[in-house]
Amino acid sequence: MQERQYPSAPPNDIYLFATCLVDLFVPQAGLDAVRLLEREGLTVHFPRAQSCCGQPAYSSGNPEQAREVARAQLDLFAEPWPVIVPSGSCAGMMRHHWPKLFEGDPEASTKARELAARIYELGEFLLNVVKLDVTRYLANKPTPERVVLHTSCAARREMGTRQHGVALVDALPGVTRIDHERESECCGFGGTFSLKHPDISGAMVYDKIASACATGCDRLVSADCGCLLNIGNAAAYHSAPLPVEHLASFLWRRTGGAGTDQRDMGETA
Repeated sequence: MQERQYPSAPPNDIYLFATCLVDLFVPQAGLDAVRLLEREGLTVHFPRAQSCCGQPAYSSGNPEQAREVARAQLDLFAEPWPVIVPSGSCAGMMRHHWPKLFEGDPEASTKARELAARIYELGEFLLNVVKLDVTRYLANKPTPERVVLHTSCAARREMGTRQHGVALVDALPGVTRIDHERESECCGFGGTFSLKHPDISGAMVYDKIASACATGCDRLVSADCGCLLNIGNAAAYHSAPLPVEHLASFLWRRTGGAGTDQRDMGETA
């Protein structure tokens, strides 16, 4: 992962690429991401024609289908504003793989490269561009909470989301982040991997849950909804005491947000 140069000050306007999982399964994470960004004085624009980043098709060895999904969205973010993605793996797909999909197509390749340069994972943007100061929103002494993090494989390696999550969570008064043995391992979701290899996927997520629960944490936090849905539902299936929460909702709640109305993700599915 190459070191990235960040703007010296936040822009006035940004786009949100919500991802298909946020749109269909965890809309609260998208709403809380918008609240976090708007609270910092940013105007959030949401092109309604957006859909999937194409990662499921791409990771399944179907670049043609992924290319068509991406092509349908190349013109949706026409203004030169940052595009914020509340998912490290989707952000990685758009930033690193969309330009590769259009090699040999000069017009589309130019658009994909220009757009890719404006893609930011939510935590990355809050930390390095907005420079979020979580302490300014805390009026009362916060309730103690012990959490573990999960950063998806692609997000960890392509977008550096672990360092963003660690920095944001560690800055929160009252929150203790606990490292656990299998934090760097895949949760077994992997898009279509969990459908093609359910027994392997099930064993992987069970190891992840057992490792997190062994710390005695209060919840697991991640910036990837696919992983959270997988871990949360598996924890509920095994009756494991492991609530899960998207990083956006966690940050909003812990910085005095007006209380999210979502239940723990492991209980919603």
